[in-house]
Amino acid sequence: MQRRTLLALTGLTAAIPPAAAQEAAQPRLPTAPLFITTRDGRRHAFTVEMALTPDQQTIGLMFRREVKPEEGMLFDWGTPRDSAMWMRNTLVPLDMVFIAADGRIHRIAERTVPLSLATVESRGPVRATLELAGGTAERLRLRVGDRVDNRIFGAGP
Repeated sequence: MQRRTLLALTGLTAAIPPAAAQEAAQPRLPTAPLFITTRDGRRHAFTVEMALTPDQQTIGLMFRREVKPEEGMLFDWGTPRDSAMWMRNTLVPLDMVFIAADGRIHRIAERTVPLSLATVESRGPVRATLELAGGTAERLRLRVGDRVDNRIFGAGP
């Protein structure tokens, strides 16, 4: 009998063969440009993998050994909703940036703990969650209210 892995981080359920979930990271997903403009007008460019399907979102950045400073993964929830992520099978610390439907940063969880099963919550409805290398938010001085530009927010690249 195949076990089912509950995707607690998004409220979705996906069937993942246990061996596949334990062996390796998912192949690199299609990418898109993303920009974050801080309150002082600085614009930071990223290339982000787009996690659009439940299967892609289930695995996310699990088993990755690094996330480069100018890269990340954007989880598009389609419509605003509460988001709860976790670090199960995630080997590196991440900054989780929860983004409202208008592209404004709603909340930032910095340097989440690798391999933790504790949930990291958006604390309100968001359209997307952006995962960046741990320490990026501090290094770039990202703050709640800063603007994220990506095609899913209806403007930008």
